[in-house]
Amino acid sequence: MEFRKFAAALLPLLQAFALLAGVLGAPSAYSASKTILVLGDSLSAEYGLARGTGWVPLLEKRLRQEKIPAQVVNASVSGDTTSGGRARLPALLARHKPAVVVIELGGNDALRGLPNATTEANLREMVAASQKSKARVLLLGMQVPPNYGPDYARKFADIYPRVAKATRSALVPFLLEGVASKEDLFQADRIHPTAEAQPIMLEAVWPHLKPLLKN
Repeated sequence: MEFRKFAAALLPLLQAFALLAGVLGAPSAYSASKTILVLGDSLSAEYGLARGTGWVPLLEKRLRQEKIPAQVVNASVSGDTTSGGRARLPALLARHKPAVVVIELGGNDALRGLPNATTEANLREMVAASQKSKARVLLLGMQVPPNYGPDYARKFADIYPRVAKATRSALVPFLLEGVASKEDLFQADRIHPTAEAQPIMLEAVWPHLKPLLKN
């Protein structure tokens, strides 16, 4: 009888411990480790910067600070175009199986005066391939100086929101928001942002990327 009384008294305590363990062990919105694939050009490849100072490495630090278990694969190549990214993407998707694909391409297309229709078609194909692999997509919008006329520049800028809307992808309206208008935030070539500009670029990306990391 004494043992039965002891067991009866102990049962609520055991149940409480089990409940607490269940709560502590329950998966959170960020519990599963994820891979973020960044497919970009020199703006994401730390061109002219010390290693570890670009916005992509700063993103890795932000993930650690916020205790979000995600790793970043930076597949950015200086000088790359949307055609180059489109050609490289299938192998990257197969190898890394990312949960999120960040596409930062198109600027070199515009600097070379390539047809906007080609740029848009490549972006759409990259988004489609990423979504087919079950990844969420974040497009980083870009704008360019009117070297080829204001009409070309306007139509180029319009590509990103149009593709994002058509594919239901997330969009950063302009990666260089808060940077483009400040000459002191660019390197001597007037094209590539300085190290001081990189945190500003991350702040443009982060509010749109963070929601995509939730389960």
